[in-house]
Amino acid sequence: MSDRYSRQTVLPEVGTAGQARLRDACVLVIGAGGLGSAVLQYLAAAGVGRLTIVDHDRVEESNLHRQPIYRMGDVGLLKAEAARKTLLQANPQVRIDALCERLTPANAAHLIAAADLVVDAADSFAVTYVVSDECRRDNKALISASVLGLSGYVGAFCGGAPSYRAVFPEMPRQAGSCAQSGVLGTAVGVMGTLQAHMVLGLLLDLQPSALGQLVTVDFRTLRFGGFAFTTAQEPSGGGIPFISADQVANTDVVIDLRSLAEAPVSPFAAALRIDVDTVERAGKQFPPEPRIVLCCRTGVRAWRAARALQRQGHQNVALIAFGE
Repeated sequence: MSDRYSRQTVLPEVGTAGQARLRDACVLVIGAGGLGSAVLQYLAAAGVGRLTIVDHDRVEESNLHRQPIYRMGDVGLLKAEAARKTLLQANPQVRIDALCERLTPANAAHLIAAADLVVDAADSFAVTYVVSDECRRDNKALISASVLGLSGYVGAFCGGAPSYRAVFPEMPRQAGSCAQSGVLGTAVGVMGTLQAHMVLGLLLDLQPSALGQLVTVDFRTLRFGGFAFTTAQEPSGGGIPFISADQVANTDVVIDLRSLAEAPVSPFAAALRIDVDTVERAGKQFPPEPRIVLCCRTGVRAWRAARALQRQGHQNVALIAFGE
């Protein structure tokens, strides 16, 4: 064995057997942004044998303060491909698959089935619920994190532990973003590094296991917190599902919650254009039988509308998040 991994193989928790486990592992990393930058660089450096990157986005100059995997020369390039190039320059011994696409309900199953462990670094509520649902079905561990402003969390879900839905059964009424709320690059780096550490701990079977644990960080006060959620109960009925556009049936009632200014044309010609406040006020009644599919950009408004319809007696609902 080369000297590349000598400083970690000397650890009794790793050794040559542990290094072989890392070499044989396949980790799916969803998102190559701020969190993903740290995750990918540390996993590749540690010798995780195969990394699959899923990200549809391109590098922007505003990314560079918190995504050090990229350089000015990468601006305009697809993140997954630019990240792959950087990682292979650092460690040509690992295999990097770059998929320049979104993670959606349509492709989640086959991507997760091919991995040993999944990292959610997308910082999207819709993606997290989709990935958690599939990881729970496939019994794959999921390491998910989120950072906004000066706080963040990271947790190890599924794979024998409760799912993300069990810990966070409800979406917030509003979704913030780094562009709107701001974020420090160091905060994202710390949480991404914690994600990578949890991944390595699970692959090496370090005890006690990270599964069922959530860590919070307040970067203003430098306080760490968190809790164990090993006894959290899964929501009855499995929760409100996210679906892809091609899973919409002709019999479904589709409600596009986006404004005409936000989306002048809906991909569903027969979609009703109603805002979420009108749905929550029960300003329009819907037939009881067909499934109601609610659409918006992030999934948050669709979730709010779905909960309102459930309170009105409509239990057969589904969500679509179109993304940015």
